[in-house]
This record gives sequence, C-alpha cells and structure tokens, in this order.
Amino acid sequence: MDKYPLYLDGRASGELTVTDSGMYADYRAVCRSPGPALLRAYLVGERSEALLGVLAPEGGAYTIRRRLSHRETANLGKFLRCEARRNGEQAWELVSAPERLLSTPFFSHMLQGLPGVLSRKRGERRLVAIPYDPARPFPMTPLFCFAKICQIEGAKYAVFAFDAKEMPLMP
Repeated sequence: MDKYPLYLDGRASGELTVTDSGMYADYRAVCRSPGPALLRAYLVGERSEALLGVLAPEGGAYTIRRRLSHRETANLGKFLRCEARRNGEQAWELVSAPERLLSTPFFSHMLQGLPGVLSRKRGERRLVAIPYDPARPFPMTPLFCFAKICQIEGAKYAVFAFDAKEMPLMP
C-alpha cells in the first residue's frame, strides 16, 4: 500500500491510499474539509491528471473509493499526489514565461523573469501565485495590499487575483 498527500486549496488536507491488486489498483481518498462542499478528487502525475470522482461525506470527512486498471492510469506517468478541487476549479500550473501571463504591460514587466510562478483559473478570476520569502523583496510590490500569503504544496506564495479585464481583486 502506498500513501500520497491530498491537497485542497494548496494545503495538505487528507490522504490517498493506493493498494495494488494485480491488473488493478484500489484508490481511497479522504479529505478533511470544513463545511459542506462539492469536491472532485484528481490523480496528478508527472505527465497528466485524471478525475478520480466526486468526494462524498462520510464520517466527518469527504471520501471516495475507486478501482482502476493500471491501463487507465498509465498516461499519468509517475504518480505525485491527489488534489481535491471545488466545482470548476483548475489545478495550479507552473508558468514558464510569467511575463506573458497578463497582457497589461505594467503587470507583465513585474512578472518578467520571476521563477516558480503558478497560475490557475477560478471561475472568471485568474489567480497568480509567486513564491514568497519574507527575507526577500515582496513580489509585485505595488499590489501588496491585494496579495494573500498562502501555502501551496508546502511552500509559501503571494497569491494575486485578477478579473477578466486584468483588474486586481482581493483573492
């Protein structure tokens, strides 16, 4: 049996256990989420991801049990983690050219050359996460009041939210 972290909103919030059963593997995801929520569990690998299914309330947590063939999960590559996402939420993606993430020249210039920038859509919002180190200058300083410091997979990030017109919003 192998165990992997389950993340919700960038924080470890549960666990996925994977038990090999010959041509199949049994998956059990448990997410400790506060309050009612419609959450979908995704298996995340090095090459792609796959929907495991909708987590259902069970004993004070949200859980799902599924049996999948190894063929169904082969395209994931090396398995990394499980993610619980709210309806319509995308995964965080590493941005290779952050200066192209936003078209507004002012924001594009501030993002130029920053390593480790993550992005995702949440409804109509574009979320941009920049690695945060209190010992270094604050990223996108003119927008510091719009930042929310969050942990994403164990690392600190300053997260900024923008609407469809690239106006900064409170995250």
